[in-house]
Amino acid sequence: MLNRFNFLTPAWRQRRLLWDLIRRDVAGRYRGSAMGLLWSLITPMLMLAIYTFVFSVVFRARWGGGAEDRVTFAINLFAGMIVHGLVAECINRAPSLVLSNVNYVKRVRFPLELLCWVSLGTALFHAVISLVVLSIFLVLSQGYLSATILWLPLVWLPLLLGTLGVSWILASLGVFLRDIGQMTGTVTTMLLFLSPIFYPATALPEPYRTVLYLNPLTFVIEQTRAVLIAGQAPDWPAQMVALAVGALVAALGFAWFEKSRRGFADVL
Repeated sequence: MLNRFNFLTPAWRQRRLLWDLIRRDVAGRYRGSAMGLLWSLITPMLMLAIYTFVFSVVFRARWGGGAEDRVTFAINLFAGMIVHGLVAECINRAPSLVLSNVNYVKRVRFPLELLCWVSLGTALFHAVISLVVLSIFLVLSQGYLSATILWLPLVWLPLLLGTLGVSWILASLGVFLRDIGQMTGTVTTMLLFLSPIFYPATALPEPYRTVLYLNPLTFVIEQTRAVLIAGQAPDWPAQMVALAVGALVAALGFAWFEKSRRGFADVL
């Protein structure tokens, strides 16, 4: 029974296969394109430029209502976009993971649970590239990079675990309910505007701010900005709670996937 909730052991045992699958997934994403992996740099930078122009120039938005320049707005915006982009990529892909790998379902020994790990690994690869771009931007604009950036893996760990758990649930449901794949794009778009990405959480009135903090991305985005931009240590008590919740979601998602996978072959 406990094995059904142990989501780490299968990935560790199959770590070589997992690494090969992630590498193939990343390479396959850009196979045939002239610029290849450069697109993983161009795309976020292009979206950053567009969003910064629209919100800070057209709508004259300012971070916290002050008179900061557009560089400050762009840095805070980019940090939020990286977190959202990581989650959105996993959630949008999850419902079709099993459906697009039907040949793996027919192989009794293939660990289907690795498909969500692969999706997370690919999304994390793109997020790391974007973080490198943001770090360079911070050095050029501020002249230094705070050592608190080393806390970022711990800040992101609850998010990664929670995203993995949700991906397992969506991958399973996507086999039986094909409409799930149509809904995820709408949900991730809603998260883009219902998360403090284009604005700080403190910009909202108190009643709305309470609702905003029910969004799990809010805490991670604010902690990411704290360790990357403000040079602050994470909020450790809240971080421990988030880690426990993330691990619980991952364990429950894995248990659901393991229980429902028996019916995949019948549907497919």
